Amino acid sequence: MENTRRSRNYRDLLAWQRAMDLVEVVYGLSSRFPNEERYGLSSQVRRAVVSIPSNIAEGEGRNAPNDFARFLSIAHGSLREVETQLLISVRLKYLTEEDITNAMTLCEETGRITNGLKRSLQGRGKSG
Repeated sequence: MENTRRSRNYRDLLAWQRAMDLVEVVYGLSSRFPNEERYGLSSQVRRAVVSIPSNIAEGEGRNAPNDFARFLSIAHGSLREVETQLLISVRLKYLTEEDITNAMTLCEETGRITNGLKRSLQGRGKSG
């Protein structure tokens, strides 16, 4: 089973692919924020969304299931940060609920996939 995982690349992981889709969507949404948010909420949500696929890739490159699972946890935390920042953007009336629907759906999907991958890695790490 370990050989199968190593024959793959982080770019083959559905979690990474969905996270990359989310980056594109969030960058598009944040470009609509007011100019005064360039160094505020816009910068914050962009850093958080970029960290999701970055942590998935870094964790996969560690060659250790427990390390990978830890990086997936970090990615999941960043995912929740992005969701919160998108909801803040709605409260501040920079975006509407309708505007963020696709992004929130991608967040949910990415979270489910990431958590499933983490559970499978944790089981593999315990078995040796």
